[in-house]
Amino acid sequence: MAIEIERKFLIVDDSWRNQVEATIVMGQGYLNDAASVRQGVQNVSMRVRLEGGDARINIKSRELGASRQEFDYPVPLADGEALLKLCIGGRIEKHRHHVRHGGHLWEIDEFLGDNAGLVVAEIELASVDEAFARPAWLGREVTELLRYYNLNLASYPYVQWSAQERAASDA
Repeated sequence: MAIEIERKFLIVDDSWRNQVEATIVMGQGYLNDAASVRQGVQNVSMRVRLEGGDARINIKSRELGASRQEFDYPVPLADGEALLKLCIGGRIEKHRHHVRHGGHLWEIDEFLGDNAGLVVAEIELASVDEAFARPAWLGREVTELLRYYNLNLASYPYVQWSAQERAASDA
C-alpha cells in the first residue's frame, strides 16, 4: 500500500504549454459512483484507466484532502477495456501533460468531452508539508473541493456546472 500525497490547483493561463515534456491520452471510468463514496456506503473509489497501450486498476481511500491510501495495479489491456465497459457514470477523457518546475513534476490534466474547458494541475509530494515552488501559471488550490475529483467529474461533469460553480472556479 502506498500513501498518495497530491495537491490540485486551477490554472490561470496557458504559459505552461511551452514547458510540456510529454502528453498522455487517457480514458477512465469508475466501478462505483460518487454518491456511494460521499454517503460512506463505500470507503474507496475504484477506477479503471487506459493510457496509451496500458491499462490500470486504481483504488483510493475516500479521505478528503491531500493524503490518502492508493493501490494501483497494471492489468492486461483487454481486461482494462472490458472493465471500462462495466463502469458506471460518465467516462473521463483527458490529456495529461507533464511539466517540470522547481524540481517537481506537475501533471496538468486538460479535460475533454463533458469536462472540456476544465484544466487542473496536480503535484505529488513526499509529505503533506513539503515546500514547492509555485509556477506563475498556477491558480487557486482546489484540493479540498470534491467537485474537482475525477470520481465526481464522472457523475457531475463540468458541462453541467452552473454559472456560479464555474465562476467560483475562476475566482
